Amino acid sequence: MTGVTQARPVSVAAVIRQLAGAQKTAARGAPAYSLFVNRPLGRVPAAVAFRLGWPPDMVTALSAAFSLAGVLILALAAPDFASGTAVWLLLAAGYVLDSADGQLARLRGGGSPAGEWLDHVVDAWKISSVHLAVLVMAFRHPVVPDPAWLLIPLGFTVVAAVAFFAMILNDLLKAKYAATAATAGSSSPLRAVLGLPTDYGVLCLSFVLLGVPLVFFAVYTALFAANLLYLMLALVKWFRDMRALGTPVRRPAAAPRHRAEDWSAGVDAR
Repeated sequence: MTGVTQARPVSVAAVIRQLAGAQKTAARGAPAYSLFVNRPLGRVPAAVAFRLGWPPDMVTALSAAFSLAGVLILALAAPDFASGTAVWLLLAAGYVLDSADGQLARLRGGGSPAGEWLDHVVDAWKISSVHLAVLVMAFRHPVVPDPAWLLIPLGFTVVAAVAFFAMILNDLLKAKYAATAATAGSSSPLRAVLGLPTDYGVLCLSFVLLGVPLVFFAVYTALFAANLLYLMLALVKWFRDMRALGTPVRRPAAAPRHRAEDWSAGVDAR
């Protein structure tokens, strides 16, 4: 992957302008929050880190730290508007930094295998932990009228983990085999809007409603249903894509990528 530039512009604003003018094409189906909110916000810490000479792995570590703080508050604090707002801000900040590390990698001329590995490991931890934290919160505090509601975060954990793994596996198999299936195009405005319920940023925002637990769980359940429906439809398409792949091919070595956000609670929208 070729970076934006190796030379350091004179200001953070100049770096941000470079990133705005040299963004990669959004993945097909990338949801609106990732495209129009998280990606632009991610340019700011990416530019600051670039000026400070930080490596992308440091930004990834900061993303993990913010996400961990949000998950711990969600699991351990009493659900109210204050804790819900703190969870939203911390998880959203982690998501912004998740975008920033990839943008920083491109500014520095490309990522590394270790950086991409770290990025995906943090994502895999995050997408499961946030739903398990909802489960712990609901178990510790009488916020739902029936224990059956606890099955929602359990189901959401499975859906998020399967979706993330399937998307990573899609990339690996498409790189290994000659792709004879139709290639994915860029995201459209309609797809971006329709994908909003599957966007990790929207999930983060939903925690603001923790002050009204029943309203939060109603919204959370709706998001779970949307993600489950999306995954069921996507799995059918992805399986067809995999069946359409050809035989293994030898490919020339390519510059490593550094991507995170590569699915709905991160489809790559950087």
